[in-house]
Amino acid sequence: MEKEYNPKEFEEKWYKYWEESKLFKAEDFSEKPKFYILVMFPYPSGSGLHVGHCRNYIPADTYARYKRMQGFNVLHPIGYDAFGLPAENYAIEHGIHPRESTYRNIENFRRQLKMLGLSYDWDREFATSDPEYYKWTEWFFELLFKRGLAYQDRSFQWWCPHCKTVLANEQIIDGKCWRCGTPVVKKELKEWFFRITHYADKLLEGLDRIDWPERIKSMQRNWIGRSEGAEITFKGVGPDGTEYDLPVFTTRIDTIFGVTFLAIAPEHPLVMKLTREDKVEEVKKYIEEALRKFETERLSTEKEKTGVFTGCFARNPFTDELVPIYVGDYVVYSYGTGAVMGVPAHDERDFQFAKKHNLPIKIVISKDGSLVETLEEAFTEDGILINSNGFSGLRSDEARKKLTKYAEEHGFGRGVVRYKIRDWLISRQRYWGAPIPIIHCPEHGAVPVPEEDLPVLLPDEVDFSPRDTGESPLANDPDFVNTSCPICGKPSRRETDTQDGFACSSWYFLRYADPHNDKAPFDKEKVKYWLPVDLYIGGAEHAVMHLLYARFYTMVMYDAGLIDFDEPFKKLLNQGMILGADHQKMSKSRGNVVNPDDVIKEYGADTLRAYILFIGPLDTDAPWSTEGINGVNRFIKRMWNLFIQLEDKSTTKEKPIEKEIELITDKMIVKVTEQIERFKFNTMISSFMEWLNFLSKITQEDAEVMETKAYREAVQTFLTMIAPATPFVAEELYHRLGGTGSIHKKEWPKPKGIYKEEYVTIIVQVNGKLRDKIEVEAGSELEDVLDLVKKSDKITRLGIDFNKAKYIFVKDKLINIVA
Repeated sequence: MEKEYNPKEFEEKWYKYWEESKLFKAEDFSEKPKFYILVMFPYPSGSGLHVGHCRNYIPADTYARYKRMQGFNVLHPIGYDAFGLPAENYAIEHGIHPRESTYRNIENFRRQLKMLGLSYDWDREFATSDPEYYKWTEWFFELLFKRGLAYQDRSFQWWCPHCKTVLANEQIIDGKCWRCGTPVVKKELKEWFFRITHYADKLLEGLDRIDWPERIKSMQRNWIGRSEGAEITFKGVGPDGTEYDLPVFTTRIDTIFGVTFLAIAPEHPLVMKLTREDKVEEVKKYIEEALRKFETERLSTEKEKTGVFTGCFARNPFTDELVPIYVGDYVVYSYGTGAVMGVPAHDERDFQFAKKHNLPIKIVISKDGSLVETLEEAFTEDGILINSNGFSGLRSDEARKKLTKYAEEHGFGRGVVRYKIRDWLISRQRYWGAPIPIIHCPEHGAVPVPEEDLPVLLPDEVDFSPRDTGESPLANDPDFVNTSCPICGKPSRRETDTQDGFACSSWYFLRYADPHNDKAPFDKEKVKYWLPVDLYIGGAEHAVMHLLYARFYTMVMYDAGLIDFDEPFKKLLNQGMILGADHQKMSKSRGNVVNPDDVIKEYGADTLRAYILFIGPLDTDAPWSTEGINGVNRFIKRMWNLFIQLEDKSTTKEKPIEKEIELITDKMIVKVTEQIERFKFNTMISSFMEWLNFLSKITQEDAEVMETKAYREAVQTFLTMIAPATPFVAEELYHRLGGTGSIHKKEWPKPKGIYKEEYVTIIVQVNGKLRDKIEVEAGSELEDVLDLVKKSDKITRLGIDFNKAKYIFVKDKLINIVA
């Protein structure tokens, strides 16, 4: 057999062997402890995988292989998030059916995933566009509908006047249609929603029970946006003197006596009734411009508040004073009540707004209760009320309680809890998605399709190009649309909207436990055995979409008695991005995308895998480097060239250095195990490099050391421990050196206790104050110490932004976080 390192000779051979022998098959109800590790499944785009995908898949696969060798029954599945806008757009652009392009892309993805050596249980593979899968996506829609959590209502959506279609947020670039560049506007349509707001408090509470990155939990908390405050009803006075109720939500009712204007949302139904005739054109023009803006832009606290005076006024119920009403784009009707009070003296942006529009600035709170005549800037802190009638002299916190009680007693207000989160808009006017299983009967209204008639199949022969009516292309197919009511049998119309692709991905992790079940979405006992997911790895960009929706679905299922847990993912890791060699995000337009096919063709899969692990800490971005991958390739070749020499050697020699070999081997077992457990894959590869340097050095000093028992055992341990990272070369060398079966079935090495690590206690300070003490390995660098600090409950509850903090570090003694 060849002695030269040639991965093309054995990589395909070994993957075929692993697949045929079902080496990575997960066993339901095994006596072994279970471990469910999952990566966010890919969308099978036409361009296939690039090396950025590997940043997620390879570390996850390395850990899955490690856990198997530790004796765990590992579930490590893969599937494809195959429905959605990109596939439909690709099909429209290329004139082919989205089913054809999607499944062709899946074949390519599957080829690439196997080429990378990923140890998936392929028996559990599925795509969300499989009828056997989306039957149950439809079933879950009906579950929510029957539980009062799915409803239909009218709402505004982004609309391209040129393409005559509704657009998703990701299809809008700088406020314009991605396809034609036309500025988009809002169009009112009847839509389906999921009542995720019903679970707002549960979603918040659950965050305290899961091991997720703090920034992801913080993003979800902010997105849900729970606020305690008061709702106060102002009276809007129309041009003819008619009064209209204008409820306003505020968390600062203690500033109510300082209100000098009201702002209402451009979408507010009363906006034109509260607009004077001479202001109509100006207000309409402002509204038109406002509705072109994204809500995130309108709600941004960074932008200046803008607005236009309607010519009408509102009456403050606490003072009976009239204040001008403005239409302001920073007010969104779907948030709160669609109206907010302006208090220039005690809000920075209201202060600037008042200056611009020459509005009064009434100071009603001061730091110590003393009267203040003027302000150079808004005073936004709590303090003591002044100029507030009988409430003057109260502290802000006390005043908020008493003012709310006063409003309740006098019938114009109440204490309320508000949330920023809105119900989930689930319907899409698109073809390539899971149909919404609803029949619209003229007598019985919206009726769910009987369960025995699921799935509602997507028709193949349909013009899937967008309609100028804003309806789904499914409305083009009379055979699909026309049906009868399941209750009364009268002619009825089938719902033509399809479900948001996130509905498919909100439960897929449950299907892996029982992917071939045609009687139910899953078997309860199998789900009880496998779920929740022990480790979930994926991008932080899904923080307030997929990760939030999956938690919502899980809680609904828990309440419905389908499962016995209410959080789907115990631990979450976010991988960083692999940037182009130019340090920019990889994209076709920049020409900096690296195809794994090309890398494997040149270097082999093991080099790519080891480089992805070595490129930097898992949760940070790192640029692709040809020099870097060449260095890793030299390491793999050095390992091969050194260990292949043992192929023809016996273990007949005894040498004094054997004790040192055993000591170093024991040290590396401890070190590498600790690194992989902490997901420190980059330092793990460094440890293997260090270990290889030692083994190479001692053979250069005395070639006969390779014929000792200690050296042979060290190499066997080395190969066993590097096998999760570089599975092909480890398997090949294992067999070349006389191994039987598969190296991936070997037990993870345990230290003999020869090497004793030394630990030291480090003081953890925040801004110079002692906050905790932690035990670390002697000589640990700042990066490793920080990893442990971030896991300290005493530190995480302080809400430190570790990316912006500065550090004073004294090795083995102290770390001071300056936040």
